[in-house]
Amino acid sequence: MMERNADTAADGNRPVFAAELFPHRSLGRKGFRIMLALAGAFCLFYSVLFVAVGAWPIGLFFGADFFLLYGAFWLNYRSGRVWEEVTVSRTNVSIRKFSPTGRMVEHRFNPFWTRLLVRRHHEIGVVSMHVRDRHHDTDVGSFLNPEDRESFAKAFKRALATVTQRI
Repeated sequence: MMERNADTAADGNRPVFAAELFPHRSLGRKGFRIMLALAGAFCLFYSVLFVAVGAWPIGLFFGADFFLLYGAFWLNYRSGRVWEEVTVSRTNVSIRKFSPTGRMVEHRFNPFWTRLLVRRHHEIGVVSMHVRDRHHDTDVGSFLNPEDRESFAKAFKRALATVTQRI
């Protein structure tokens, strides 16, 4: 009899749904290096050309452009290291959010009180998603594109329905 309860408790903690959400970056590391090399060569060529002609301030601006471009892509790739881990079991809905620095924040919800609120725009599709229960709420998948938000919302709602119907 005791083993049966232990199995039931283990079943309640087994995930029915698990997803890891990552932001999409269209330019990979190799493409970034190639783009940076081409931009660097372009900026270097024209800055040397303008300095040789005597317009040295323009050469400085080309150098500043290159470093601004590098900084923008560095920030973009840094923000791309954020990710979320979403799990749904019979006893718990867990959303773990990881920042680019590695800091983790976990939100736990009771699956029987949990609702996924989806905001839609008639042209774009899913604009935002929030997981909410009686006490608190959090956004989920804010960095996903509308198509990925749509598929995640369907799968997450299906998992919640599965968990709450099996009483």
